[in-house]
Amino acid sequence: MAVQELINTYTVHVYETGPDGRISLHALFDFMQDAASEHAVKLGYGRDDLLKKNHFWVLSRMYAEITEQPVWNDNVMVKTWPSGTDKMFAMRNYDIRFSDGGHIASASSSWLIIDRITKKIQRPDEFLIRYNNENDNVTPLLRGAVKLPGTSDGSPSPAFRVSVNDLDVNLHTNNVNYLRWICNTYDLNFIMNHYPSSVEINYLAESVFGDEIIIRTSWDEENESCFNHSVFRLNDDKELCRVRLCWKNKKALKK
Repeated sequence: MAVQELINTYTVHVYETGPDGRISLHALFDFMQDAASEHAVKLGYGRDDLLKKNHFWVLSRMYAEITEQPVWNDNVMVKTWPSGTDKMFAMRNYDIRFSDGGHIASASSSWLIIDRITKKIQRPDEFLIRYNNENDNVTPLLRGAVKLPGTSDGSPSPAFRVSVNDLDVNLHTNNVNYLRWICNTYDLNFIMNHYPSSVEINYLAESVFGDEIIIRTSWDEENESCFNHSVFRLNDDKELCRVRLCWKNKKALKK
């Protein structure tokens, strides 16, 4: 059977760029989330399909390697496909390119199905497993995300609260907004001169409207161009998200 894939083309709007005129990290991840959601609907496993069983999708882990940063008005093609199951996880991969075929990024993601009432993880049913495993013969573009160490004693950011604009349709913080929060902790001069070359994320727990948040940051011991970030909820010191973010000088970009 043919590979079950979806290809969408997005135009980078001015509001999706940062102060350097290049696409923001969270906007790039928005493109991937949008394509994944649309493809799930086409395959019969979209949000409304799962809600009929009182279930919903949750992104658990994601890893991306980025080689170029599109600019305002660039057309970006996002190809995505389910790529097998791993125990309770449904896997999905992405290949992102310019309209001329030039590479922008590759990514892998691990998703869970959660029961809305019990909050327990649900095992993928046989139909979903079969759909995903039909793409098993496709060579992965890169490895899957792994468990990150986080940083419990890193330098803390100023505290802030989850706002209405941070929420998704499940009334939880949208997964992309954790990246936006983390990028906001960086110095402007650093952002103007560097681009994110790889991003690895572990989502550990949900946050909701009004939660007070801090982000702890430390240098990565294995690579001085990388930082480890942990997002904490202050009232119970619950760790919500871990991110390993690596950077390169923008002089390495071709565009």
